[in-house]
Amino acid sequence: MRGNVGPFISRKKLHTALIFALCVVIPVGAQDWIRTGTGLGVEKIRLAVPDFNPSAQDPKNTELLKAFNETLWNDLENAGIFDMVSKSFYPLGPVGTPADVKFEGWSAPPPNAAMLAFGNLGASGNGMTVQGWLYDVKNVTSPQVLGKQYQDAATNDAARLTAHKFADEIIFRLGGGIQGIAETKVYFVSSRSGHKEIWAMDYDGANQHQITHLASISLSPRVSPDGSRIAFSSLNKGAWEILMYSLELNRLVTFPRFGGTNLSPSWSPDGTKLALSSSRSGDPELYIADSSGTNLKRITSFKGPDVSPVFNRKTGTQIAWVSGRTGLPEIYTAEADGTNVQQITNQGYAVSPTWSPNGQFLVFSWMRHYGPGAPGAQDIYIMDIASKQWVQLTHDGGRNDFPCWSPDGRHIIFQSSRSGSEQIWTMLADGTGQKQLTSAGKNTQPNWSWK
Repeated sequence: MRGNVGPFISRKKLHTALIFALCVVIPVGAQDWIRTGTGLGVEKIRLAVPDFNPSAQDPKNTELLKAFNETLWNDLENAGIFDMVSKSFYPLGPVGTPADVKFEGWSAPPPNAAMLAFGNLGASGNGMTVQGWLYDVKNVTSPQVLGKQYQDAATNDAARLTAHKFADEIIFRLGGGIQGIAETKVYFVSSRSGHKEIWAMDYDGANQHQITHLASISLSPRVSPDGSRIAFSSLNKGAWEILMYSLELNRLVTFPRFGGTNLSPSWSPDGTKLALSSSRSGDPELYIADSSGTNLKRITSFKGPDVSPVFNRKTGTQIAWVSGRTGLPEIYTAEADGTNVQQITNQGYAVSPTWSPNGQFLVFSWMRHYGPGAPGAQDIYIMDIASKQWVQLTHDGGRNDFPCWSPDGRHIIFQSSRSGSEQIWTMLADGTGQKQLTSAGKNTQPNWSWK
């Protein structure tokens, strides 16, 4: 069973003949407005990042530096806002302290760098100290943009975390004051244990680990804005219920049973409300409750399933969802009280909407030409809500579904079958830089933490 399209499966054969043209024209250079809206439109900063140097004589340094240097480089390269200077262009000599910086060697060709990130790492006993700097090498008189010192345990995990922290500091200062995502988490469904359980990993695919151990089927994990809880749908004692897992207590916590089939919970941006789909009244409809599960209120009342509600992450006053009221699933928006319903798609098979952090875009999965022998596949699309202009981000590489935005609005995570099995992939919000993050078992329905 799939978390958001199950109610539509029985209707497929009835709706393959009628496909309506979407009243949207893709403009020339359509991705320009995506890059502008996601902060990817500015000219990339040319950044050099030589490997950090050892600052002490300790056998642990080699392994710690390898973990730190690889993580820092990958974080900055993944950010999508830097033109990373190839290490083959770097001038000779170590760069571990400010005294080592030869400005002309970095600012002139071939490196022609605008910014230089450098530093040192040293282990002593069970501790580790990292010093890092960010220099504007075009500004000889006042070059320092950033100087940080970190202390942590002398472990690979701590070295990775320190690299994430330093990368986020650089991204914040050079990326328009937007917080980086190197310390964020992704929650997802994995079958690698033999059951569909909720798992978590770092944003880059590292540190994959199991959260729930229910030996059942769990779907649609959604982490709360403060990162303390995960709401999800699970087959519990023969019924699909919304369950709540506390990441602070590492266990399930009490949550009401609503009756019927309950799917796809979603948090409001202030963490006080949950939207969900429930068939407690017979037909799958949308409901909103307090985060504790109390004060449940129905907000849709249409024949045909209404599922997968998501709050506007900017305002919290709108929702988007999937409805089968006209036949095949299409995406709709409304105010959070169910008023002012607007149909967003009216062609093909559209599911899994998610709002961008700035509230400007929806990203979703769409088979625009649905039916036997129809061209195209299930791909990820982005749409500007105001103009209804859209751009296709993935292109016929297997089935692509369940997209979710990063908190900085510059990245999208999604599931894809392009590698032969369902796995989790990531890309920049303009569709570039697509990378696979998981490989063991089947991994689906990713959800990015809010911060």
